[in-house]
Amino acid sequence: MATRETDVSTGKIGFIERHGLYSDEQKDSAQKVEAEIREKGLRQIRISWGDQHGIARGKTLTVDAFSAALRNGKDFQSAVLIMDTTNNIIVPLFVPGGGFGIPEMTGYPDTILVPDPTTFRVLPWAQRTGWVLADMYFSSGNPVPFSTRQILRNQVQRLSETGYDYVAGLEVEFYITKLEDPKLTAEQSGWPPDPPSVSTIAHGFQYLTENRNAEIDPILQLLTENLEAVGLPVRSIEDEWGPGQTEFTFAPVAGVEAADNMLLFRTATKQICRQNGYHATFMSRPALPNFFSSGWHLHQSLYRTGTDDNAFVVGEDGPVPLSRLGQQFAAGILAHAAAASVFTTPTINGYKRFQPNSFAPNRINWAYENRGACVRLIGGPDDPTTHLENRAGEPAANPYLYMASQIVSGMDGIENEMEPPPLSDAPYTDDYPALPGSLTEAVAALKDSRLFREKFGDAFVDYILMVKDSEIRRFNSHVTDWEHREYFEVF
Repeated sequence: MATRETDVSTGKIGFIERHGLYSDEQKDSAQKVEAEIREKGLRQIRISWGDQHGIARGKTLTVDAFSAALRNGKDFQSAVLIMDTTNNIIVPLFVPGGGFGIPEMTGYPDTILVPDPTTFRVLPWAQRTGWVLADMYFSSGNPVPFSTRQILRNQVQRLSETGYDYVAGLEVEFYITKLEDPKLTAEQSGWPPDPPSVSTIAHGFQYLTENRNAEIDPILQLLTENLEAVGLPVRSIEDEWGPGQTEFTFAPVAGVEAADNMLLFRTATKQICRQNGYHATFMSRPALPNFFSSGWHLHQSLYRTGTDDNAFVVGEDGPVPLSRLGQQFAAGILAHAAAASVFTTPTINGYKRFQPNSFAPNRINWAYENRGACVRLIGGPDDPTTHLENRAGEPAANPYLYMASQIVSGMDGIENEMEPPPLSDAPYTDDYPALPGSLTEAVAALKDSRLFREKFGDAFVDYILMVKDSEIRRFNSHVTDWEHREYFEVF
């Protein structure tokens, strides 16, 4: 008996075509993907969606179900939108508008994930398995306003309409540790569960030494091989400060693809490490002895649309080796750095990086080739690689929101012809405003931001503030080890 399409997908029949959700490129890619799946004998396809935290969530489909999803989309729980990083519910569930005043959220019906066939990959670390990113829609065909990949796409499109492409290169620090005990007993499976017990895989404190990298070469080789096999543009693998702390850098690419690459990189790294007896973490400052903070340095520039012409390049030497456009872009990033901190540094833990003389910034400033500044200017006259490096980001940041915040801020600088402050020679001591010292301070700055409300929409800004306020409240209600030591005996 023939299998009816309604049996293999509970999306809406013809949903993608009916709402015009695929470009001509995506339609062509969908046909090629289906052929590739059959040719390679794949057994299942993972549909992945980057949530509000930048965590990959999704469903695994059979080949037939995935083929149907390329026409109909795939049903997906909207309740994932109201969860913090450990799935605590942040709003009253069953009220009109779902707690957000959005009629389509009432009762938390299914949303629909629409696979983007241009992102399809075959996963070499998962047997006969493909992977594809998806975008989230309501059953009406309207984009879900909290879907962060769409937030970035909107800003990339807005920038393109002014004649520029956003180009970003990734420089990401993280830790690889040996998994000693995953803590999987029922007693250890709390909410949140106990963190795994780990050991270091090499000593630290020999920055950029070949020997340290050689000690952990087997896992580095395995990561590099798999990352390159799924098309990620790996450029370098470096030893960092801490024990087992590693940095991967990636060649610059344009637009949404750069953020897609970051999501896949983190997801792949954690999966590959876990399968091979390791634990990888992109937490900025793990609570382990002798572990330094990790950062995510975002290298960015604007190119004239459809060309290799870097719009940040200046043709002559001057007080600032950056084009007028680039200076305005930098001015916008600095002007909105406090409010954007919710997007560049979205966790409570990430703010523990911002210490003086730590190679992480603590003030809102910029400097030429100085790693202590918030924004580092790299390049010079006639240098086609001239760009800006934002050093405030943490590796756990949602890549779509991190990059979207930079585009919005930089474009505001261009549109309003902002002047950046003087370049800093002493970024830790010069008189510049401090970066937010906590997520609480960053949330307060975002609440007051006219710009992000205008460009991301009130609904999204109020939503992300609600998510972060919930996280802060949970943290403040937790009795820490510091408090216990400080007060338990003396009072």
